[in-house]
Amino acid sequence: MHGSVLALVWLLQPASAQGAFGTARPAECGVIEGFRATNAWERAKEPNLRRYCDLLASGTAKLVGSGSSVLVKEVPQIADEADKLLPGRASPHVLKGRALLRLGRPEDALVSLSEAKRRDDRALDDPVALLAWARANARTGHLAEAAQAYRAALPRTSALTAQERSSASFEAGMTVMAQGAAGIDDAVAMFRQARRDAQDAMQVATVTALGLALDRAGLREEAKAVLASLSRADVRPLLADPRVAEAMADAGAASESDALVAIALESEGGAPAKDAWRKYLEGAGGKGPWADHAREHAGGAAPKKQEAASPRPALKAGKTNNGGAR
Repeated sequence: MHGSVLALVWLLQPASAQGAFGTARPAECGVIEGFRATNAWERAKEPNLRRYCDLLASGTAKLVGSGSSVLVKEVPQIADEADKLLPGRASPHVLKGRALLRLGRPEDALVSLSEAKRRDDRALDDPVALLAWARANARTGHLAEAAQAYRAALPRTSALTAQERSSASFEAGMTVMAQGAAGIDDAVAMFRQARRDAQDAMQVATVTALGLALDRAGLREEAKAVLASLSRADVRPLLADPRVAEAMADAGAASESDALVAIALESEGGAPAKDAWRKYLEGAGGKGPWADHAREHAGGAAPKKQEAASPRPALKAGKTNNGGAR
């Protein structure tokens, strides 16, 4: 597809399709309508603007179109070419960061997205860019920054597809829950939101995560009721689904996978569940904020602070504390 046609397609995308195209074209490309600029002075100042916007449109189409890794590999070079045409702009680094994240290079993605943010403090306001920032931080172990980004992104995801919104809410809940008890109520609300639109393996993962969060919040009976909605079939293959694994990695919570399996097996009782909890404790979970909770389920002594805790009222579905950066 010719670059100018790509730019036109980018401009004419309806709101319902904006999620696929990154939800928003760069502000500097907003001066173009069709094949002419609304502001002739702007074009005179930036003679490379047309080519720059064509490149960004082409890179975005390759990133979100077919999903082919071969096409995605071309995007960083396209972003670099755009950056050379109009040096100092943030948009090429946002595009490059998103591509690098897709290519399994979260450290490099974080560098590129950080540069975009340095160039323009509003460069990551777009929800797709903000989610990329959250995921890059989570995958590189910066969970506090990731949680803040997820909190800021969730209220802005209305232009994304239902599946994309559900995945974002699930990842946010896992990131927040992995930080400990302080964010558990928010995590419960995020999982409730994610459950509305989750499908297939992600639906099982979301329901299981909600049950785990409720159990950790001390709402044991509600947790049992939620987990009872799962099929009696073995859910472990579904929790090991590549989509679930990717979402857990995007949340920086891969080590929590064993806890999901363990809580899902609780309804069966007996050795499988206890073995799963012990496996969780033998891994990173044994050094994490939920180790005492896991030991209780594995058959150890219940922590005194949990024994004395009084049940908290159930949260309303969809209620989320959207504090943090906006």
